[in-house]
Amino acid sequence: MSEKNSKMRQEILEIPDAVDRLLSTGADNIRAAAQSVRDTDPRFLISVARGSSDHACSYLKYASELLLGLPVASVGPSVSSIYGVDIRAKGSVCLSISQSGQSPDIVGLTGSLRNSGALTIAVTNNSESRLADVADAVLPLHAGPELSVAATKTFVTSLVSGLWLLAEVKEDAELIGAIQSLPEYLARAAQCDWSSAAETISGRSLFTLGRGPSYAISDEAALKIKETCQIHAESYSAAEVLHGPVSIVEEGFPVISFAANDAAEQATADAADALAEKGAAVFATTTKVSRAQALPVVRTDHWITDPITAITSFYSMVEAVASARGIDPDAPRHLKKVTETV
Repeated sequence: MSEKNSKMRQEILEIPDAVDRLLSTGADNIRAAAQSVRDTDPRFLISVARGSSDHACSYLKYASELLLGLPVASVGPSVSSIYGVDIRAKGSVCLSISQSGQSPDIVGLTGSLRNSGALTIAVTNNSESRLADVADAVLPLHAGPELSVAATKTFVTSLVSGLWLLAEVKEDAELIGAIQSLPEYLARAAQCDWSSAAETISGRSLFTLGRGPSYAISDEAALKIKETCQIHAESYSAAEVLHGPVSIVEEGFPVISFAANDAAEQATADAADALAEKGAAVFATTTKVSRAQALPVVRTDHWITDPITAITSFYSMVEAVASARGIDPDAPRHLKKVTETV
């Protein structure tokens, strides 16, 4: 871990408390929204988001499809804000995620979908935001102020809030119990030592990998490396990386592979080992690897919540890498906390 006490580091350490606060105070909103979803009986869901929030939606897309059998379509906000098209959304559920709830394009598309007949649910850290105003239901994240530009605790609470909603829709007692137990696991995950992987992130590029729900975590990891460390990173599905991207792999090329205790774990481990065999410095969140190096991870009480602890451990590592490179992770160049896209 870095010696610098950055806001990003402080907020990573606040993740367990933020999730505990969400679990303690968010139940009424979650259950009411879940009942509305059941009453709607949707044939499909729609997600609306950008950046890290869109990665949270990708995770929830897999969760919805795997747990409920309900497909999720990600609709680009520009469909409404730039092209002026209203999507026919009658009988669907729209899940809009934005930590600030202020971006005009997210707000505009959510309002358009509501007018077209969708049940709209806003997941936001600002329950007084414009997004909250245009939604049928609001799920406050209860994350508290997040001052670092790099979103960490709002990303994790978005994952938990959305997953909790789906678990309540399904009335899945086992998953709800696993979600309730997350704070203790997240506290341990924030302290995992990934310094072996951090030492290899010193060049100009790297890959992150995942599959299923962990692919969304890979996307988030790649964004955070670019955002905080000014290093190019590309996220690939473990099923796709050997189909072309592998061509740029050379000796010592860094790769971080995310795998949960799910049906994709072995296939993801096999892809990690295949890259290691070609000379890459591969680190994976699974012990099923034989050539890649297994990273310390905190498993949870359910396979679909494992990626949430994995991204928390990653956040601790990437903050340390940024600080070691002399970069302030709280204020990445060219960026600001709230980006209002039209």
